[in-house]
Amino acid sequence: MRIFVAGHKGMVGSALVQALEKRGHGPGDLLLRSRSELDLRSREQVQAFFESERPEHVYLAAAKVGGIQANMNAPATFLFDNLMIQCNIIDCAARTGTKVLCFLGSSCIYPRECPQPMKEEYLLTGALEPTNEGYALAKIAGLRMAQYYQKEFGMRCVNPMPCNLYGPGDSFDPVNSHVLSALVRKFVDAADRRLATVTIWGTGKARREFLHVEDLADAVMLLIDRWHQADIINVGSGTDVTIEELARMIARATGYAGEIQFDSSRPDGMPRKCLDVSRIAALGFTPRVDLAAGIAQMIHQYRQLQAG
Repeated sequence: MRIFVAGHKGMVGSALVQALEKRGHGPGDLLLRSRSELDLRSREQVQAFFESERPEHVYLAAAKVGGIQANMNAPATFLFDNLMIQCNIIDCAARTGTKVLCFLGSSCIYPRECPQPMKEEYLLTGALEPTNEGYALAKIAGLRMAQYYQKEFGMRCVNPMPCNLYGPGDSFDPVNSHVLSALVRKFVDAADRRLATVTIWGTGKARREFLHVEDLADAVMLLIDRWHQADIINVGSGTDVTIEELARMIARATGYAGEIQFDSSRPDGMPRKCLDVSRIAALGFTPRVDLAAGIAQMIHQYRQLQAG
């Protein structure tokens, strides 16, 4: 089988590659291209790749991603880059005989004031969170595109919608990282420097659900085997914590003993993002990595990066 993992060097893509390798897919099966080898925003390059390689399965994990600050700074770039990547891959896959395409979405597609936990049918029932609207709009468009291409072209599309992800390969960049890895960096640095105070964006009251990326990869493999609908399906732990609770967990794990302050002049993002995971739980999915163990792993990962 010829399998294209778009974005294989990213956190999600690399976890998918490992999961596929565990299922017996070797280098001869996996089609992997770096950004320098294949610009997924280029229709010409993507079309030439698909016409030449004709992958049977496609995992669309490539995306421009980032935290609140990055999304606020570049909403047009987040919208444009993600739309181009999705449009090129989905259309070219369908026109060159791809049998199965997995489109990785995001829980940010749900309305800002969404009832909790968020069920799949709540999509498009309200306004989006303004701080990441560009990214969310692109993901919604990609999801609908996948569903429409299944209807019109017969290409089977699997559309998992994961909660906040973290794990090996995550970014610790101060601007582009997500909340968990950003807090790991902040508290490790604060503990090492013996800082008296750490300041965190927002009120600390926003609630977030977290899933280790290796658990997501396991869920995707399960869905490829058992989920034969184009309907979206939530993937998460089904439990959430406040940002303050998360910060204090990470502070304890790093040994930071100073004061934690919250800057309420900065945005919280969505008030709460907790997924209803009853559909995927019914298929037999249960996450293996709990949040405390995942935080310890991320602290170790960041310290390894520091050590060079």
